[in-house]
Amino acid sequence: MSEQEKKIPIPRELTEGQLYTQTEMLERIKRPDRLFIGIPREIVPEENRVALIPSSVSNLVSHGHRIVLEAGAGEKAYYPDHEYSEAGAEIVYSPEEVYKADVILKVAPPLVSEIELMRPGQLLISPLQLTTISASYIQRLREKKVTALAMEYIKDESGNFPVVRSMSELAGSNAIITAAELLTKSNGGKGVLLGGISGVPSAKVVILGAGLVAEYATRAALGLGADVRIFDDHIHKLKRIQYQVGRPLNTSAINTVYLERQLVTADVVIGAIHSKSGRTPLLVSEDTVMKMKPGSVIIDVSIDQGGCFATSEVTSLNKPTFIKHDIIHYCVPNIASKVSRTASIAVSNILTTMLLKTANPNLEQMVTENYGLRHGIYIYKGWLTNEYLGRHFGIKSTDLDLLVTSSL
Repeated sequence: MSEQEKKIPIPRELTEGQLYTQTEMLERIKRPDRLFIGIPREIVPEENRVALIPSSVSNLVSHGHRIVLEAGAGEKAYYPDHEYSEAGAEIVYSPEEVYKADVILKVAPPLVSEIELMRPGQLLISPLQLTTISASYIQRLREKKVTALAMEYIKDESGNFPVVRSMSELAGSNAIITAAELLTKSNGGKGVLLGGISGVPSAKVVILGAGLVAEYATRAALGLGADVRIFDDHIHKLKRIQYQVGRPLNTSAINTVYLERQLVTADVVIGAIHSKSGRTPLLVSEDTVMKMKPGSVIIDVSIDQGGCFATSEVTSLNKPTFIKHDIIHYCVPNIASKVSRTASIAVSNILTTMLLKTANPNLEQMVTENYGLRHGIYIYKGWLTNEYLGRHFGIKSTDLDLLVTSSL
């Protein structure tokens, strides 16, 4: 048999295709299952913010996630229901419908009546205001077997607290504006102009802490012409704030003798201490407050973490002040709610980015894959994981890493 006869005939159509441009085959990435997110209408008095704004809803919906929003949730921030509907959210008319979602987003801690609507396995993302919760409150959350995450303790990639940062910027500027109002005679103050005028000295503002609240409070106070003193035990923070503000400032470490000397002559004192976990330290005793000038103003921005003045008590935007020892106290934990639209945009930007990066319906994976998210968890499937809360309320706490590892 010749060589030609040994060859097996191959159809021409099977060989010609090699010469043509071939279609490139790309691997198709499987999208994770969508998140089911619920946004209830806030029922806490004077809470005007909303967790997500319409543009953020549109962004999340375009990535395949489902969002239900209770009617009227955005009205106090001037976001009507139809804007959410056009962005892709489902508008519902009862909180029960919202709490069917797997992830609940709130800008105020849930009330006990709202906790009753929760179910095991849900993820609650909301602030944790230490001054407004109790042992029974924590116990009820535990009984519901939910995972609760305090948004003010969420960390970003650089190790900062993004929600705290945004709210601190708002609170710092607002604190000075509020102090200027409270110093006026019509608001119960001494009738003092914060910045003074030609021939009249400026009011003295003492700021406890040198973080972001202090930075923005300092900017606002200096812009109005006030005389500012800043106290913090972290010298690098004092250096940073001078660099950020761009001018030399009167700064000091927290020396008890020198601090009291400045406080008794101050017109405004702002508490701007932030604790990374747990309660803020008490820096000003009641005896020191009693020595301050009558008609002076205390604004405790740290009140959501317990406050740094011994005389501080939680107030609301409806009744923001009280007078104790002739000193005007302003202790509103949600001071950012005064500028609800700006505050809502700031919170929404942070939550949207976080949800898009951790868009995985598997709770264990969400927790294990994102340390910054994990840092904010204080209850995990009914287990208390925050050591400070455990000590404070006498409830046993368990290390979160151990719980996550055991469930893998």
